[in-house]
Amino acid sequence: MAVFVGAHAAHAQEAKTTEQDRKPRVTVLQRLVVSAGVAKVAIDTPQAVTVVEQEDIDRLQPETIGEIIRATPGVNVTGSDRLLGQSFNIRGIGAPENTGDGGRIIVNVDGAQKFYEQYRLGSFFSDPELYKRVAVLRGPASSTLYGSGALGGVINFETKDASDFIAEGQTGALRLKSSWNSNGNGYLVNSVLAQRLGDNAEFLLTGNYRASDPYESGNGKEVIGTNFKAWSGLAKGTFNVGDEGKLRLSYQQWDSELEDQQLSQTSGDAGFGLVDRHVVDRTAAVSYENPFADNDVLDLKVSASYSNTTNKQRNASLRSFCSAGTFAVVCDSNYGYETWQFNAQNTMDWTGDDWANHLTIGSQSSYQTRKAEAFFNNGNLFPVTFHPEGTDVKTGVFVQNEFIWDERLTITPGMRLDWHKLTPDGALNAPSSDDTAFSPKIAALYKFNDSVSVFGSIAHTERFPTIDEVFSTTSSSSQFKPSLSLKKEQSNNFEAGFALSGYDLVQDGDAAQLKFTGFYNDITNLIALNSELVPGFNPTREGYVNLNKANIYGFEIETAYDSDYVFANAAYSFVVGKDKSTNSYLTTIAPHELALTLGGKLSDYDLKFGWKARFAAAPQDASRRSSAPVVIPPSTRPSSRYAQAFDVHDIFVTWKPQDGQLAGWEANFGVDNIFNKQYKEFLMNDDAKGRTFKVSLSKQFGW
Repeated sequence: MAVFVGAHAAHAQEAKTTEQDRKPRVTVLQRLVVSAGVAKVAIDTPQAVTVVEQEDIDRLQPETIGEIIRATPGVNVTGSDRLLGQSFNIRGIGAPENTGDGGRIIVNVDGAQKFYEQYRLGSFFSDPELYKRVAVLRGPASSTLYGSGALGGVINFETKDASDFIAEGQTGALRLKSSWNSNGNGYLVNSVLAQRLGDNAEFLLTGNYRASDPYESGNGKEVIGTNFKAWSGLAKGTFNVGDEGKLRLSYQQWDSELEDQQLSQTSGDAGFGLVDRHVVDRTAAVSYENPFADNDVLDLKVSASYSNTTNKQRNASLRSFCSAGTFAVVCDSNYGYETWQFNAQNTMDWTGDDWANHLTIGSQSSYQTRKAEAFFNNGNLFPVTFHPEGTDVKTGVFVQNEFIWDERLTITPGMRLDWHKLTPDGALNAPSSDDTAFSPKIAALYKFNDSVSVFGSIAHTERFPTIDEVFSTTSSSSQFKPSLSLKKEQSNNFEAGFALSGYDLVQDGDAAQLKFTGFYNDITNLIALNSELVPGFNPTREGYVNLNKANIYGFEIETAYDSDYVFANAAYSFVVGKDKSTNSYLTTIAPHELALTLGGKLSDYDLKFGWKARFAAAPQDASRRSSAPVVIPPSTRPSSRYAQAFDVHDIFVTWKPQDGQLAGWEANFGVDNIFNKQYKEFLMNDDAKGRTFKVSLSKQFGW
């Protein structure tokens, strides 16, 4: 391929358009990040931000959400690769067996905050085909705009729009897509209908069905319980209101119902037996925004959303052991989270000859109910004490100011004040709990010129305890009283770094960027299960306690290059985390990792191709290394006890004709783990997939 590209370059150079007609280069680090104030590209933000676009998602052909963000520096998926077993980890924050981690990493879908926590289940259920963009904001500085307690960061998912499919000059489009992969005989069937009505309304309707048998790891062993089937859909309407206003309405649903499924989805632990499980995730959102271009003090965004995630479990194979307390896990039961949320923000602009100022004020309010009910074998209802019911009410107000001088210096101070109240179900016989949290920050970025800039930030955030942490009275081995004396977790985070940009380096019009971010996160009052608990009822001890302190520090490097014939990306993360009281390594910190992508383009033939690789080091703690794969004892947590270094390699080819009779077709082909490597992700409890051939084909019709 390299020889062919070199021979082809001279001919293609002759046909190249003039510099004025060429589209500007947009590397991974030049993708747009929208939050508050002025929209910026990722390299110009004083924070580590990675944006995954539609092109990347199509190329990856992901089966699960976790595959989308796996190559993002400092970001890992925890739990398992099972459809219902995935959670997120950012810079060592997040683990599937740690309650409340959903509060330490904020996950939004079109602005609607998602949260789910249940014993041995993941935290986010959806399909990659619903989304066109995923933005990962790393570090606690995101708390100001998105909510207190984002110790790890924020992950924003953005659904597709009708305008993403309707070509210029047309009013409608229909896209049909099918995908298949060899490992597990997995397949996807997808259809998208987009229609524009006049100049002021457009609609999108999309549906997906995805299914797979169990996959095999690199040694050819079937990973039991990784089979799945799920359908999902999205309905979305966008309306122009007045001269500048835009109203969006959307509803999406994801549904998976399986019989004889392993009860434990975050590990291969078969000791919990099988269960029939039906999980449904629903998200509805309405938003209105208006920039009011003629009014400098109005730039309004208002949204309301509804989220409902439910899990019905029936017919467990160990149902005969059903009883109150710990063994309620095998009873017929219903779990769920239902959340109503309202957000509003307005940005005011002032400008001078060589300066600009953007002041954003806003508020967020939510009302969340947690449901957990189980049934004895005689049909009588009883509360699930390790998954207590209750309500969580939050209200927060924030202000962020962005001052820009001479298009060089940007200073962004901000602060947020939150109040929350936890109220348990009456059956728990415990008082409600309320508290406030304060999250200030200041960030700055200075551009010496178009090629060199430096940045830094200081951020403090506080995380409220969750319903589970405060009101649980049963663990897997003990009973205890509610943890009413829990304090807020607090984080002081410091970041600094630099960014480099270059243009016309190897050929006219090429571009390269590099961004280095160093961070130090000092966390106090960490909440964890009380290690002093012993089997049996102990009414004198609280189930969850505040630990002393932990430090998480390290750095991330992102770099990208793009030209007419070659593109490349690289990301490296180095993270260290220690418990300051014992000087021991935190078990949720993934080893150092390097992710590489090297690709080529044959624009005359509408082809892109390339190679991807990930190189993960062994754990920093030598006691957690293994020279060979080891079967993980079910009682051992986390699975990192037997982790080891690995490297895994993928290849891909994309063909997307732009003209002629084949316009509208798109084909993606790839091979993941081409050397059939036997390995396990550090924070995963299952062996990873072996060699997997992937292919997808889509055709779009327009009118």
